[in-house]
Amino acid sequence: MSSRRGLIGLGVGIAAAGAATAAGVATDRVLRSRRTKSAAPAAGGEPAVDHGIAVIADDGVPLHVEVDEPEHPENPLLTVVFTHGYAHNHDVWSRQRQVVREAGCRVVLWDLRGHGRSEEGADSSYSIEQLGNDLATVIEDAVPDGPVVLVGHSMGGMAMMALAQQHPELVRNQVVGAAFISTSAGGLSEVNYGLGKQLGAVVHRLGPSAVTRVGSRQEAFDSMRGLGRPVESALVHRYSFGRRVPSELVRQVAEMIFSTRLHVIGSFLPTLMTHDRHDALAAFTGIETLVMHGTRDRMTPIAHGEQLAHEIPGAELVVVKHAGHVLPLEDADLVDDELLALIARARRALDTPQES
Repeated sequence: MSSRRGLIGLGVGIAAAGAATAAGVATDRVLRSRRTKSAAPAAGGEPAVDHGIAVIADDGVPLHVEVDEPEHPENPLLTVVFTHGYAHNHDVWSRQRQVVREAGCRVVLWDLRGHGRSEEGADSSYSIEQLGNDLATVIEDAVPDGPVVLVGHSMGGMAMMALAQQHPELVRNQVVGAAFISTSAGGLSEVNYGLGKQLGAVVHRLGPSAVTRVGSRQEAFDSMRGLGRPVESALVHRYSFGRRVPSELVRQVAEMIFSTRLHVIGSFLPTLMTHDRHDALAAFTGIETLVMHGTRDRMTPIAHGEQLAHEIPGAELVVVKHAGHVLPLEDADLVDDELLALIARARRALDTPQES
């Protein structure tokens, strides 16, 4: 494979991989101006992990889970479960895990199958349906009781929808808050990745096969990456962020993406393109819900976030001007603030007597 052909495959693959950089009317629609600074990961390196556990999925795949206990737990104690997106890992939440823990919440983070430190599964298991079952298993093992706030980015938000579709009783009994960040309830096969209709169609047609071809030669691809580092960074920046960000954020996202095996990235593509879970959104009625979306998201355009908020009665939609797909890193301050506000609303809801 020539370097040139490899880079072409890389470019098409990233675009087609969607987030390989990785929807009654909302009662509150808030338009936020972009922050004047881009937040970097929290200082001080990796946060202390109270304990890491291996949760065994229903098909036997070990999933990496980390649990942070708050030093000063608030009452009632909430557990916030973070689910990352496609071709990322739990490090995308490097800022939020610390802020939420400091707010007195218990924090649970996990790596999707085939991502981060979780093990790979059979090709047939790389589906959003299976991710919904995996999320249910993580909650059952790491949060045996008590109220839960779910937070999902990109494909992580889709996993939350699959959870609601397949385990409505779990959502009904434990979930008191939900945050859908840069995600979609369906229609991703129509996204053109900011390339225009015709070129976007070409990407949809050629992208999966390009990823599959390159993925079959993972070692050669890994050794070739250094030759295309400027192109790689430019592509990751374009499809992850909406404006200029520090180079270390681009590298952080790039390392998450390219530490995910291309075979896994390619195997998840079909389930992303066929994802349609609008019907599952009704399960979040009555639950404090936040939808956040950037206006320059090329992977899941802003219309997907608007539709998502429209279909969950009472959801709050926060539109982030000039922001791209990876909001937890690009606008960490704003995501922090909105999650803390969601947690506060969820606590108030718990304190409010329910009508019989």
